Amino acid sequence: MPILQYHCPKCGKNFEELVKDHREEVSCPACGERAERSYAGRVYSATGKPPKHCDGHCATCGGCK
Repeated sequence: MPILQYHCPKCGKNFEELVKDHREEVSCPACGERAERSYAGRVYSATGKPPKHCDGHCATCGGCK
């Protein structure tokens, strides 16, 4: 289960969420609005090391499910 980064378009809050699947809908903990995935942060593999070719956009990869 990955910890992914999200951004709320309504209130501007940035946060992380533990999800079962990258397609899971996540609500903002501050205002309850549906949050959007943020691809701005670093991505780590299960070993804790940055993967070589991962941009954090799971729809293009699917390797860390």
